[in-house]
Amino acid sequence: METGGCRMGGAEPGAPAMITLEDLDGMAEESPDSARHSHGGSPEEAERMEDEEQERLLGYWQSVGRGHQVDVPRDMAEPIQQLTRNNNPQERQTIPFTLIQRKEKLGDLLYEKRQYGKAKWACIKMKGKQYEQSICLGFMKLMKYICEQNSSGLYLGITIPIVTIVHTNESQSEMTQSVTVAYYLPDVLQDQPPHPFDSDIIIEEWPSTIIYSRSFRGITNEDSIMREINLLAEILESPELCLQDTFIIAGYTNPAAANRLNEIWFLQRP
Repeated sequence: METGGCRMGGAEPGAPAMITLEDLDGMAEESPDSARHSHGGSPEEAERMEDEEQERLLGYWQSVGRGHQVDVPRDMAEPIQQLTRNNNPQERQTIPFTLIQRKEKLGDLLYEKRQYGKAKWACIKMKGKQYEQSICLGFMKLMKYICEQNSSGLYLGITIPIVTIVHTNESQSEMTQSVTVAYYLPDVLQDQPPHPFDSDIIIEEWPSTIIYSRSFRGITNEDSIMREINLLAEILESPELCLQDTFIIAGYTNPAAANRLNEIWFLQRP
């Protein structure tokens, strides 16, 4: 799940460390609320600790963002803090689907055929110089929407995977720069999705779709994505049944994770 905007890091000067979603659980334990309950601090002390926490978390994000030519603005401090505090793996909703087929060879899973139902997604289109820049910037905007910057004023919760729609040229030799980063709205919000304050975020209803999915680990960039597209095209018996220029990257792990879990999805033609 690409669940955290840009890569996060920052421990030794000049050598940012990676932070995974699991690390965020520990960071949440050090929040001002927990410290105040543990040590009986005053409201003024809690406020000071909260400000320090925001600065610490923002610094983690900014240190690695700079290495990827992505500026993490100061107005991300509160959403970053809120996402960290609400980072409970047991509360992350996995997007529901129906498994149609599992294709294996010598015990290894080659791909899965799934059906995803009609559902509403919060989507934002981005066009950066590099793929990772686009998904960083796109998810930072979605993160603000998730973290109360919506008509309900509520924290909406994380769903996985976070997906990115990518496009290629007709020969599938290179990606275009335009991508769409999308967040599946939790089931309880599907009927009446909160309205985003950011006009760049659009609530779309996607039709029921059959996809072919293959998992892979590691970073996602133009080279790795094209490699996975070509690999799945070779494995599928009838790749021509799928769209030839539109694919989805599904992220299940924070982009900070060095060995992040991803999937490449081929979309079956309607």
